[in-house]
Amino acid sequence: MSKANELIGAAMEALAREDEAAFDSAAAFLADRDDADRVLVEVVTRAISGLWRNGWQPADVVRIAARRLSDWHGRVAADLIAWEMRAYAPATVDERWRDQLAALEAAVWWKGGYLAARQARDGVSRLMTVSGGLELLGLLTGLPRLESLGPPPGTARRTVRARPRAVSEKTFARVRALLAKAESTTYEAEAETFTSAAQSLMAKYNIDAAMLDAQPGGAEAPAGIRVGIDAPYEHPKAVLLDRVAEANRCRVIWSKELGFATVLGFWADLSWVEVLFTSLLVQAQTALVNSGTKKHGTGRSRSKTFRQSFLSAFASRIGERLAEATAGAVAQESDSRGTDLVPVLAAREQEVEQAVVRMFPNLVSHRARTSWDREGWAAGRTAADQASLGTRER
Repeated sequence: MSKANELIGAAMEALAREDEAAFDSAAAFLADRDDADRVLVEVVTRAISGLWRNGWQPADVVRIAARRLSDWHGRVAADLIAWEMRAYAPATVDERWRDQLAALEAAVWWKGGYLAARQARDGVSRLMTVSGGLELLGLLTGLPRLESLGPPPGTARRTVRARPRAVSEKTFARVRALLAKAESTTYEAEAETFTSAAQSLMAKYNIDAAMLDAQPGGAEAPAGIRVGIDAPYEHPKAVLLDRVAEANRCRVIWSKELGFATVLGFWADLSWVEVLFTSLLVQAQTALVNSGTKKHGTGRSRSKTFRQSFLSAFASRIGERLAEATAGAVAQESDSRGTDLVPVLAAREQEVEQAVVRMFPNLVSHRARTSWDREGWAAGRTAADQASLGTRER
C-alpha cells in the first residue's frame, strides 16, 4: 500500500472516531504529497462504482452529499461521477441515468489533476480541497444499500422500447410550459385554464398507456423514481407527495434520513406525479411567503408552527381535490370510450402494491406528530382550494 493510501485510511479512521485532530493531521500530510490528487480521485471513484452496485443513482449521490455535507461537496460528487462514468460505453448506460447526469451538469471540465483544478476554481488552499475530498469519501463509504430502480451503468441493454417515458419530449415540454404559466400568474382563473390544459394532455396519454398495457403482450412492469424531500417541513412535504402519488395510482416510501422518497408506479403516472408535486410545492411556498410572519399575543414568533400546519392542511386538502378530480376524469374517459376503465386501473394499482411488497418487504409505518396552529391549518386549506391542479375538475 502506498503512503498516500495509508494517509487516506488514517483519515477515514479518524472520521469514524470523530477525531478532528487526527483527521486534520492525516489530511495535511496527504496534501503535501505529489500523488495525493491521483490516489484520492481513484479511491473516491471506486467508492462511486460501489454505490452503483448498491442501488444508488447519480442524483441520489449528489443530493446526499449536499444534504449531509455542503453544496461544495455536492459539486465535487457530480464532477467525480462524470469522471467515473467515462468507463462505460454509452449503449450500456440507462437513458434515465443520462437524464440525471445532464440535469446535474456533470462533466469532466478539468485538464490534468482534479484537486489542483478544483482548488484553482474555488480559490482555496490545497489542504481545504484535500480535506473536503476526504470528507466526501467518508460519506460515500458509509452509505447503505438501496433498492435497485434500474440497471447500473455497464449493464443496460438497448431494446426497441429502451426509454419507457410517460410522454414524448415535445408533449412533456408543453405540459411543463403550461404549469410554469400557472405558477407565475396571479389570477386563479388563468392558472386553472393552464393546468386544465396540461392535465388534458397528460390524462389522455396516461389512460391510453393503461389501455395499451392491458392488451396481450403490452404489459409494462412498475418502475420507480426518487424525489428529494428537503428541509424545512419535510413531513408535510412528504405527505403532499404521497397524496399526489395516491391520486395517480402510485405509492410513496419516504426515507427521511436520506432526504428522499421512492415513488413506485407506471411510467405514465410517475412522470406526472413528479411534475405535479413540484408545481404544487411552488404554489404552496408562494402562498406561505405571502402569509407573512405570525406571532403569539406575547410577541413570540409562531411562524414555524403556522407554516407546519399550513403545509399539512394544504397536503390534506390537495389530496381530497385530487381524489375527486381523478374519479371524475376516469368516469368521463370511460363514458367517451364506452369502456369501464376502473378494472383496468385497479389492476395496475394492484401491480404497484405487489412491487412495493417485493422491493420493501420490511416496510414499517410510523405515525408522525407535528406542531399545530389553527390559523395555519385554515390558511393551508384555503390555499389548497385556490391552488391550480394539473387534473381536470368535475
